[in-house]
This record gives sequence, C-alpha cells and structure tokens, in this order.
Amino acid sequence: MEGTIFPNKPVYPVPTERPTQSSKPVKFSSVTLPQSQPPSPRSLPLDSLLQHLLHLSSSPPNTTHNPKTNHSHFPSLHISSDSTQNLHLQAHPKKPTPVSVLRFDKSRDGSLEFLSKKGMVMLNSIKEQPLNALNDFFDSVKSELLEIDTFSLLKALDLSADWERAILLFQWVVSGRGSDNVELDNQVVELMVRILGRESQHAIALKLFDLIPIQELSLDVRAYTTVLHAYSRSGKYKKAISMFEKMQETGLSPTLVTYNVMLDVYGKMGRSWNKILGLLDEIRSKGLEFDEFTCSTVISACGREGLLNEAKEFFAGLKSQGYVPGTVSYNALLQVFGKAGVYSEALSILKEMEDNNCSADSVTYNELVAAYVRAGFHDEGAAVIETMTEKGVMPNAVTYTTVINAYGKAGKEDKALRLFHRMKESGCVPNVCTYNAVLGMLGKKSRSEEMIKILLDMKETGCSPNRITWNTMLAMCGNKGMHKYVNRVFREMKSCGFEPDRDTFNTLISAYGRCGSEIDATKMYKEMIRVGFTPCVTTYNALLNALARRGDWKAAESVIQDMKNKGFRPSETSYSLMLQCYGKGGNVKGIEKIEKEINDGHIYPSWMLLRTLVLANFRCRALEGMERAFQELQKNGYKLDLVLFNSMLSIFSKNNMYERAHEMILLIRESGLTPDLVTYNSLMDMYARAGECWKAEEILKGLQNSGEKPDIVSYNTVIKGFCRKRLMQEALRILSEMTTRGIRPCIFTYNTFVAGYAAQGMFPEVDDVIGNMIQHNCRPNELTYKIVVDGYCKARRYKEAMDFVSRIKEMDDSFAGQSIERLAFRVRENLES
Repeated sequence: MEGTIFPNKPVYPVPTERPTQSSKPVKFSSVTLPQSQPPSPRSLPLDSLLQHLLHLSSSPPNTTHNPKTNHSHFPSLHISSDSTQNLHLQAHPKKPTPVSVLRFDKSRDGSLEFLSKKGMVMLNSIKEQPLNALNDFFDSVKSELLEIDTFSLLKALDLSADWERAILLFQWVVSGRGSDNVELDNQVVELMVRILGRESQHAIALKLFDLIPIQELSLDVRAYTTVLHAYSRSGKYKKAISMFEKMQETGLSPTLVTYNVMLDVYGKMGRSWNKILGLLDEIRSKGLEFDEFTCSTVISACGREGLLNEAKEFFAGLKSQGYVPGTVSYNALLQVFGKAGVYSEALSILKEMEDNNCSADSVTYNELVAAYVRAGFHDEGAAVIETMTEKGVMPNAVTYTTVINAYGKAGKEDKALRLFHRMKESGCVPNVCTYNAVLGMLGKKSRSEEMIKILLDMKETGCSPNRITWNTMLAMCGNKGMHKYVNRVFREMKSCGFEPDRDTFNTLISAYGRCGSEIDATKMYKEMIRVGFTPCVTTYNALLNALARRGDWKAAESVIQDMKNKGFRPSETSYSLMLQCYGKGGNVKGIEKIEKEINDGHIYPSWMLLRTLVLANFRCRALEGMERAFQELQKNGYKLDLVLFNSMLSIFSKNNMYERAHEMILLIRESGLTPDLVTYNSLMDMYARAGECWKAEEILKGLQNSGEKPDIVSYNTVIKGFCRKRLMQEALRILSEMTTRGIRPCIFTYNTFVAGYAAQGMFPEVDDVIGNMIQHNCRPNELTYKIVVDGYCKARRYKEAMDFVSRIKEMDDSFAGQSIERLAFRVRENLES
C-alpha cells in the first residue's frame, strides 16, 4: 500500500485502460440505502457527572466540611483545607512566598496563665463543642463571653492548636451576634490577621476585612503585610494598592517582605512594569537588598506580560551588580521562556546553571518540560521525565500534569491517559490539578464515562474537587444550546460553598460566548467588575474567544484596542484568537496585518501564533500566507504537527500543485508522523481533481484493506472524481459500496450526482436523484436546484429550465418561495445574456 499512497511522483492525467462501464446502466434509485439510525442519546450525561461532583464536593474525604448552618451570617465562609492539603498546582516557579517570611511566633509552650479562671472554663467548653454547633453555643453563652477578654480567649485557642475555633469565634463577634460592646482593638485584629494568614484562609480573611474598618485601625507592619498578601492571593489588587498607600501615609516603613508582596500585586495585576521599576528604585533608596523572592517575582511579572527582553535585561543587570542568582531565580527565568515556548533559550539557561554549579531541582525540569510542550515537542517533554529520574530528581505531579495537559490540548487523549496511568504506577500521586487536566481533556471529547471513572478515582485517592474542578465543568457546558446547563452548574457550584473568583468569571464569559449567549457573557463581565474583580488579559481573551466563534473581527478589534487603551498588553493567545476571528470572517488583510507585526518584531513569533497563522490563512484559502507562516515555523525550529501538514497538503491539492503536495507527503514521512484519515482524504482529493479518479479509488481500497475506516468524505471525494469524468456508473458503484458499509449519503453526495448528470444533460436521472433525496428525508437545498437550472441553461434549454422551476413546489412543498424567485430570475438572466 505504501507505493500507492506515497508514490515517488504524483501520477498526472494520462489515458489509462480501465474496465468498460456496464452495458446495463444502474439507476440511482436502485441503490439500497442503509436504515437511518435513531438519534443517539446525548453524549454528555451532565446529570450523572454533576451528581458525582456534588457528592465529592459536599463530603470531601480527609477534610472537615462545615455545614452552611455554621455560617448563617456568612453563607460563603467555609474554612479552607489549603492548610492541610495543597490542592493547587504550582504553575509558577517554586519560590519563597510572603507567607513563608511571615511566620510569626507560633511557639506553644502550653502555658495559658494569662487566661482567667472563667476564661479557662470557657476555653474547655468551646473545645468540647463540634465545629458545626459552635455558633449556637456562642449564642447560648453570650453574656459569659462578654465578661471574658476576647484577645486572651482567641490567643488561648490558637495556642491550643484550635485555630479553626478561634476563627469561628472571631466571625461570631464580627457578625454582630456577639455585642456592639465587644471592642475589636488593634491587638485582636492583628492576632486574627496572623492566624488567617498563617493558615492560608485568604477567602475568609477578605470577607471579614470587608466588615472590619481596617483603615481606621493602627495595625503594625506585619499585619498590614498579611492583609496585603490576602488581597494579592484573591485578586483584589486595587484594594491592596489602596491599603499600601494608606500604610505609607501613616508613617509605617514597609519591610522587604511588604515590598515583595506589592511587587507580586503589580505583577499579577498586569500593565504595571513602570510601577514595578518604581518600587525597585524605592527598595534600593531605603538600602534594602533584593532577595530571591524579589528577583523571581519581577521576572515572573515579565513572563505574564510576555516581556522576554525586559526579563533578560533585568537578570543581566542584577548579575552585573554582583548578585549571584540561585535556583529560584533561574527557575523564574526558565518559566518566562518556557511560557513562550522558546526551548532553545530554556536549554541555554539550564546550561548556565550547570556551569555555575547551581543545582537544578524538580521545578527547573518542570519549566524545561513546559518549554518543550509549548513549542509543540510533546514527546520530548515527556522524555524529560526519564532524564529527571536518571539525575536523581523525582518527577512530581506538576511534571506529569504539564505533559498530560499538553497531550490533551494536542488531541492526543490516549497518550495523555497512558501517561496518567504510568504516573500512578510510578508512585506519584495525582493532585487535583492533574485530575482537572484529565477531566477537561475528556470533557472536550464528551468522553463522559471515563470522566465518571476519574471522579471515582478522585474519591478513592481522597482528592477533593476545588474551584478549578467546577470551572472545568462550567467550561464543558460551553457549547451551543447549553447555556441553561451553565446556569445550573454555576448554581450548584455556589451551593457547595465555592464562591466564584476571577477565573470563574472568565470561564463563565467564555462558556456563555461559546453557547452563543453573548448577552449572558456581557452580563458576567459587568458582574465581575461589580463584585470587585479587576479584568485581566484572560478576561479579554474570554471575550475574544466568543467573538472568534462568530468571526466578528470588527468587535474583536475593538476589544484589542480597549485592552491597549487600559494598559494591557495582548498575549499570544489574544493575537491567536484575533487571527481566528479574521480567518472565520474571511479577512485576509487583517491576517496580514498581524503577520506584519510579527515580522517587524512587535509580536513574538511563538509556536502557537505561527501555527494559528497557517490555519487562519487556510480558512481563507490564502496560499501565499500559509506558505510564509509554514516557513517561519520551520525557520524557528518548531515542531510541525499533522494538522499543519494536512492543511498544507489540502491547499496544494486544491490548487493543483501536485509537486508541492508530494513534498508534504515526504515531510510527513521524515517527521515520523503517521498519516491519518484527513491525510488520505486530501490525497484522494488531489487525484480526483487531477482526473485520476482510479488512483483516488486505489487509496480508498488501500484504506479499507489496512483496516482503516473511510468516512463519508472519503467516499464523496472518489464519487466526485468519477462524476467529473462523467463515469456515472463507477460513481454509483462507489455509492453502493458506501451504503453497504452503513454510510448514508449526505447533501454533498446527492448534489455531486445531480451535477454529474446535469453536466451530461441526463435530466431524467437528475429527477431520479432529487426524488430519492426527498424520499429519504435529505431535502434538496437551493444549490441542488441551482445546479439543475444551470445545466438546462448551459444546454440552452431555457423553457425546460422554467418548467423545472415551476415544478419545484410540486416536488418539494417545503422549499422557500423566495428561493424559487431567485432561480426563475437566474433563468431569465441566462436567457437575456
């Protein structure tokens, strides 16, 4: 078969002796069609999936879940399990965080002498109560609680390792259920800020900070820094900046930790490079020395904004001043280039680390994996796992999840699942991010049964769903006509105590956009701003994603402009979605405009962007643009996948460029890729267009013999080739083979036969085809009748053409009257010309 499908040179049309057609012509209506299949049930049983997720979320294993009655005044306040189980994948380089620097005195010597006798009795009573009964207990002993020093009682609970009860008592006091006479002085608030920060209870902290007049209190710098960190972790960047300014106004001098937190705030907020530079100058002016966190935070900020040159210059400047970067700083720089898919630069950074005797850790290799997969080298990324093991660095959940996620995005779900099972076999326990990646991948393909198995696996391993799991479920509902499911999942998510964060709003905007519900998407955007979340680049990308599905490039251009006006720098995803808008909308000039920005160095030529450039040009049938983008991919050393090769093969086939098509076949071979059905269909199309319909049929037979399953496109392509050569009996023979294999003809199949018969003036056969279409519930469209009308006009049989038009309603009473008028006008127009 190899010689057939991969010939050394394409066969051009030459006279070839073939079997003569049967002397007894077969009519179209004599072909037996397979029985129509009943509509398949919905491929995505959302009810079952949602039931499993609700069960997991309502009673997560190995964690304490607080019933809603616990927080009647704070329905959304649930104590997070982050302190006991890390559920978040570290997408960024591991670095010392502000919390690690903010480890205040936690010594517990067991001495509670500062507590009065009444206080000790109350302490023991509180400790005896179950968590979900504490609010009722506090109400019942309200008068006794008012007689005890609140600070002492909270401190005693914390020293007794009962921080959860301390938080619940503090919530009860703040809610007003205690008494207005209870004074929340600086000492009490500072203590609770330390507890909330230490235990990573940022969501609860923010809820309470909204009720406590923190601005009026005189907190110390440590408490302010903890509050700033909570705001940063929760995406409340404007509030963090306002509090930082207020802190400085009061005369408090920020520590390096405080500055590091604010660098993180500006880095996450985006469009703040000048602010970051200003803070760095301020740090220097106060004689403070940068630490690893300072360096890595600034570099990470560059990565988020795509500021590759700024990252390199900042890093080089530090080294020129005598700063010796450690593993954390190198990892941050690796992440910048890994995110952009510049694996060559990532490899050079790794070499510099080795030259400087700076040991690589798991994060280092994880960033190298990310660099490979972002450049399209998925298998090479997977191979790093073996390298890590050889060097004594054990791959962790982040390593595996990065590759699994990349395989999923590339449509290689089976490879991803194999790696997932290999991960578990190696003893590496998947975390919630691993499960989220697998669930998201399977959800895109509606592989619901396997999704349920993954949810059950989560339960067995004691891994509780998090907000991202619910966001993944929301994203699954982003298909046309499913906006009601989006609403339902969102309601259930909130009922389980998962308050929406900025990522949730971004997911909702994207999901509603994909459902075609632009009004709901806009509502979510406005609601996001109303509740205090600042839109980010991801938010704008969610809006662009919705517009890309419609090809509304004018609206997309206004979104990009709005991003720039507000100081945001569009990411590679932003430009990729813009290219998709242009491609769907057929705007070649728009595609060329972005291509020029790439060539001029204003936009980095990443693998994603150049790949999208090829596909957007393909959608517009812009051959030259495709070739230029394909050459840029090759020049930059990026991995070329089968989708790219198939697109180039298809465009060359459609333009009768057989030599160039042959080059693509050879490149597929050299790249070690296996041709898929799309590849073979493009090859058949090439030969069919060249008039080599027998050659196209050879490929079809080769597919069948090799065990592949040709689809309706395969058969339609060969039928089209025979119809163009006026070999209608051969076309009917292929149709018969197709229907024997259980594939029913589609509108394209019927129209191809109509065109073949009409071109030969065989109008009785045309009527036979149309009658068969109506009989088998495949209604002719306007193109069907237009082909017939054009056939009559080409034969100068205008009266018969008008008679045919007048008979359409008799044949097909559902056909629109306006379409009939257009067809009649077409006949008159041909007659007059």
